[in-house]
Amino acid sequence: MNVEKILAIAGKPGLFELKIQTRSGFLAESLLDGKKITVGLRSNVSLLSEISMYTYTEEKPLVEIMRAIAVKENEGPTAVSHKDDNAKLITYFKEILPDYDEDRVYASDIKKLLNWYNILQAKGLVSKEEPKVETAEEVKEQVVEEVKEQVVEEAKSKEVKVPKEVKEKKEAKPTRASGDQSVAKAKK
Repeated sequence: MNVEKILAIAGKPGLFELKIQTRSGFLAESLLDGKKITVGLRSNVSLLSEISMYTYTEEKPLVEIMRAIAVKENEGPTAVSHKDDNAKLITYFKEILPDYDEDRVYASDIKKLLNWYNILQAKGLVSKEEPKVETAEEVKEQVVEEVKEQVVEEAKSKEVKVPKEVKEKKEAKPTRASGDQSVAKAKK
């Protein structure tokens, strides 16, 4: 689920997709009816990726809550409407996020969340799959390998001797796929 460019604008119904930035604000397109509007810099705008809800232990990002709804509903629309009575909404939300802070999360927040989820679901922007997050160590290893490959390629093109350590490390280190398979075999 990628909501990096999805906005909620105070005073405007529904959600908007950020299109382009202008000098005086930005241009956004409504996900409800497709109309484009200009939004000034003074408007109260929130990115969905930065919104979270309170639980008793932490603040849970809205994206994770929407993913939990997608898993429960098998990526379909919610079983309850955002227009249902508050007791029904709260019961449904407790199934999704059992440890939410009942003192700080209001029924109006739940209504807004379910409405937003249904808007995103109708546009095909909902997914129950976890986004792939690479750790800093994996990124570092990947960058080091790319730099080593560049050094070897530059040396070949300039007919310069490649340092022996670089050549040996390049040849000795298994590729990522074969390394993963050898770990899997070792665990068996």
